[in-house]
Amino acid sequence: MIVFPPDKYLGVMKEEVEMSEEMYEKMVELLIAGKGDELKSMVNQAIEQGKGAREIIDTGLLPGMEVVGKMMKSGEMFIPEVLLSARTIQGALDILKPLLVRGEETSAGTVIIGTVEGDLHDIGKNLVAMLLEGAGFTVINLGTGIKPQAFVDAVKEHKPDIVGMSALLTTTMPKMEETIQAIKEAGFRDQVKVMVGGAPVTQAFADKIGADGYGANAASAVEKAKALVG
Repeated sequence: MIVFPPDKYLGVMKEEVEMSEEMYEKMVELLIAGKGDELKSMVNQAIEQGKGAREIIDTGLLPGMEVVGKMMKSGEMFIPEVLLSARTIQGALDILKPLLVRGEETSAGTVIIGTVEGDLHDIGKNLVAMLLEGAGFTVINLGTGIKPQAFVDAVKEHKPDIVGMSALLTTTMPKMEETIQAIKEAGFRDQVKVMVGGAPVTQAFADKIGADGYGANAASAVEKAKALVG
């Protein structure tokens, strides 16, 4: 067993910390730039160095998606760029998820999300879903044209913290209220928070139908979800 003199030991520790910080800062840069292959290579390198999956996610990936969300909200990034970053983190998470040990399998919360019955638009809904995953949520994406009863069945099966509904057509917006009523009649309303969003949806409409939260865009939807589970 080698015993380092105190000053030398501290020097080695400092160097390791600095190398780790530099590596995670690089991960953040690659994620923001949407360089998926390079990020996956760096994630594999971190794993080879003995870094834990939870540490890589919390220190190298989630901070990057927080920056992406802020840049989208400020208008510095646009939807195609945000989608690229979201796909980039997804590729890295696909590598890390199998390595999470039971004690590390924690998330910010579980969200069921879907576009309501009669509406087949999914780009905005999928963007919100990817950003939620990037923020540490477990997301069950039900897809499009989801009937109220299907939302209820998903709540029963997955026991989420949040139910998220999207609509892009004014004609399908009433289905949001119908879904909330169905969740209430099934006895689950006090167990979940309900969020709504989509181009024609407003805060006033969300308040009118009894939703707990409204997201004007994908970035603000993620912020609201964090607040609701917090």
